[in-house]
Amino acid sequence: MAKFSKAFWVANSVELLERLAYYGVFIVITLYLSNVWGFSDIEAGIISGTFSAFLYFLPTFAGALADKIGFRISIMLAFLLLTVGYSGLGLLPTLLESAGLVSYGMTTTMSGLETSYLRWSIAPVLILIVIGGAFIKAVISGTVARETTSETRARGYALFYMMVNIGAFAGKTVVDPLRKSMGDLGLVYLNFFAASMTLLALVAVFFFYKSVKTEGEGKSFAELGRGLLKVLGNVRLIILILIISGFWMIQSQMYATMPKYVIRMIGADASPGWYANVNPLVVFVLVNFITSLMKKRKALTSMTIGMLIIPLSALIMSFGTQVGPENILGLHPVAFMMIAGIALQAVAECFISPRYLEYFSMQAPKGEEGLYLGFSHLHSFVSYLFAFGLSGFLLDKYCPDPKLFTSAEQYAEATANAHYIWYVFVGIGMISAVALLIYGYVTRKLDARMAA
Repeated sequence: MAKFSKAFWVANSVELLERLAYYGVFIVITLYLSNVWGFSDIEAGIISGTFSAFLYFLPTFAGALADKIGFRISIMLAFLLLTVGYSGLGLLPTLLESAGLVSYGMTTTMSGLETSYLRWSIAPVLILIVIGGAFIKAVISGTVARETTSETRARGYALFYMMVNIGAFAGKTVVDPLRKSMGDLGLVYLNFFAASMTLLALVAVFFFYKSVKTEGEGKSFAELGRGLLKVLGNVRLIILILIISGFWMIQSQMYATMPKYVIRMIGADASPGWYANVNPLVVFVLVNFITSLMKKRKALTSMTIGMLIIPLSALIMSFGTQVGPENILGLHPVAFMMIAGIALQAVAECFISPRYLEYFSMQAPKGEEGLYLGFSHLHSFVSYLFAFGLSGFLLDKYCPDPKLFTSAEQYAEATANAHYIWYVFVGIGMISAVALLIYGYVTRKLDARMAA
């Protein structure tokens, strides 16, 4: 533990708070958009997918700017924007309700925004969260790169990823009690909880974050531009980003598809927040062990193992409606298979994510850690942009909103092939796994040729 600096531990601690806030809101973002703001499944999928995609598109540019202005200022700016943004997500529905423009009860869906242009007032607030989150993505992972050595880098990212998942677990834990006790009002109040966490992080950074690693600060915008062009022209890294996007397209269904899927297939008593919590719990337990197990293996080897596991997780999720109506270990079969699939996703994540960040950090020149680590997050831009939009269309086709039907028989017929949703993601995972195997083979050949 003494190998890591104070800046390393402060950065990881506030990352825990940021993830706590983000996942608490994000696990029910499609429910929030549909139930509170009146967006359809397809609209909610497109909005949340676009929001998530740009949250992961902007870190490349935010990271380059952070290298110039300094990590401490960048983190404080990020948490300020996040605090204002999350507060806005809670305040806007409350203000609209106070003005008599919409209405909601303690356990009923908000009404009045379905056909109103006012529902688009959420866009500026989401933009604040996107910008704040973009800085966090680049700077925290960049701090890990700056505050570790080549010998401690893998261990540093394993600890970073463990803290991320402690925050994710804690954030998701608060969701279901609020939703079940307060209905859609709980979805609104959840945002105030998130804002309080990011405000606490802002205070912590102000008082405790200091680092002597300031390479890159004060560089000119011309230098920033040259660095951006260099990293954006790295074909090998771009291909890897596109391949790893296949993993994140499946993993993101824990937020895009799973909450609506389990509530519609099981009922309102389903607990998507608790099911999703299996992911950070498994990662927390296994990530250090798996990283240590694979420490003598190349990062690409570890990532390949994870990519071979991920299609199986989607296949297991599809079994929930196919194994019969009997409970499994006291759980509805859809819930049981969802939990099993999410747990397997987490195992794959342990093999992939820490080593993926390590791989990118090793490519970063001194003073450009923010740029390169921000660039590494483009995989989620690609995956979330397509995965959430695809989720909305798949839900609409195979697992539609029960409110659209007048009888249980009609709804049962409409959802008879709900498991087809997961077959789509099995295919995406298989294609991505094969692509990574080919990528590894080709890059090894190229490296051997260059070394000869």
